[in-house]
Amino acid sequence: MVDGITAIYNFGDSITDTGNLIREGATGMLRYIGRLPYGIDLHGPTVRCSNGYLMIDFLAKYVGLPLLNPYLDKAADFTHGVNFAVAGATALDTTTLAERGVTIAITNSSLDVQLAWFKDFMAFATNSSQGTSLISSFCSNEIRRKLASSLVMLEIGGNDFNYAFQQQQTRPSDGGYGLGNVTRIVETLQQAGALVPPVVQSISNAAEELLEMGAVRVVIAGNFPIGCVPVYIAGANVTEPAAYDADGCLAVLNAFAELYNARLRGAVAALQRAHPRAVVAYADYFAAYAWVLREARARGFDPARTRTACCGAADAAYGFDESRFCGAPGTAVCADRDRYVSWDGVHPTQHAYGEMAELLYRGGLAYPPPIKWPAGQKMPGSTSVPLN
Repeated sequence: MVDGITAIYNFGDSITDTGNLIREGATGMLRYIGRLPYGIDLHGPTVRCSNGYLMIDFLAKYVGLPLLNPYLDKAADFTHGVNFAVAGATALDTTTLAERGVTIAITNSSLDVQLAWFKDFMAFATNSSQGTSLISSFCSNEIRRKLASSLVMLEIGGNDFNYAFQQQQTRPSDGGYGLGNVTRIVETLQQAGALVPPVVQSISNAAEELLEMGAVRVVIAGNFPIGCVPVYIAGANVTEPAAYDADGCLAVLNAFAELYNARLRGAVAALQRAHPRAVVAYADYFAAYAWVLREARARGFDPARTRTACCGAADAAYGFDESRFCGAPGTAVCADRDRYVSWDGVHPTQHAYGEMAELLYRGGLAYPPPIKWPAGQKMPGSTSVPLN
């Protein structure tokens, strides 16, 4: 164990889901995650949205814990934590999103549902006679004792915007996203921007409730630079060079992600002030992903392919076509997967996840530091540590 951490409780979406969606019944383009080539570098599918392990897997191994089992696997061992994340999940509940014109086709297991699962689990794990009927049952000494040696992760919120973007875009007959120019992107982002305050508030409320229950280490993750992700670049189909930044990413999309992240950081700082005895950390996913792009060659990636999907439609722009999503019949998988940052155009590769985990939790991009590492301990890179 590292820094006294005996368990991890994770809330999130496809970036950290280790098997909940597949047990709910994966649909849409995510229906392929339960079979190869997903998990190809683990010798078979593990129902993770990548070719291998995720950041949450690396983090668990680095602190000396087993990999997290999904909550919906009722036969699993939850001694050292639970993964409540569901691929496709949102921070806002489905009713709130529907009121704003956003519908969800993948899962209804939003953050409030995952938090309810957590409460049910804690009530059961501590033999609470009152179950979840009274919040006082979650202020028990036993629950506080469990949370005092736990790391709580909140990695959610990106899908609220993803769904909004998709529904505001006019889809052409080929199934693509159809954003034809920067003006259209800006109009779409203005509509999605209305979701920023309630998404941040939802995440803040969940963190506040977990802190009140006794959590002492809470990590809240920001959004990636979405303008660098193949699904967005390919869908935007913008040809104007001025629309791209020095990293080859769509500047206006990254500006939106930074706007959201700034508001989220403000909420994290407010939580830290309100709970000075706890560590409430912000995990800067934007910086970690951008760092990987800028140091691509040094970290073992091919700089020419950092914005191209490894698995999917090899003949399409950026290797991505929603109608030929990774795993669909006729799609291809690159041979040198560790040279790619993006696995399927939406989710990173195992190599990218490992590099980002190192940058976040040993490189200072999660701050204040949620984990105190033993002096001199070297965090292994993504391709040098066996996790199974």
